[in-house]
Amino acid sequence: QVQLVESGGGLVQAGGSVRLSCAASGRTFINYAMGWFRQAPGKEREFVAAISRGGSRTYYADSVKGRFTISRENAKNTVYLQMSSLKPEDTAVYYCAADEDSAYYSAGYITGAVGEYDYWGQGTQVTVSS
Repeated sequence: QVQLVESGGGLVQAGGSVRLSCAASGRTFINYAMGWFRQAPGKEREFVAAISRGGSRTYYADSVKGRFTISRENAKNTVYLQMSSLKPEDTAVYYCAADEDSAYYSAGYITGAVGEYDYWGQGTQVTVSS
């Protein structure tokens, strides 16, 4: 299995920026497409951003496109989510996830479907104040 640990969350003022990190265990990290999701109280977990296993392709939710950037550094087994121009509605617990099936698909395979991801981190809280 893959273990994921998110970090970097906290209290941020509206308009500010935060970079979240997701550290993965094991060398198999390089085989998996990775995604970021978020969940606010009383809401469904929603897709935020995803990146293919090689980092060549990215996909963003419309609500964050242009403000958030996902990237990965495979040598460090780490995925990042750079968040800028933060809004109070961005407040949520942010989760890092790994898609194990992507290892058997095209290198450019990517998905924003929550149900397609197999491993999840514990989440990190991001609170954007107004």
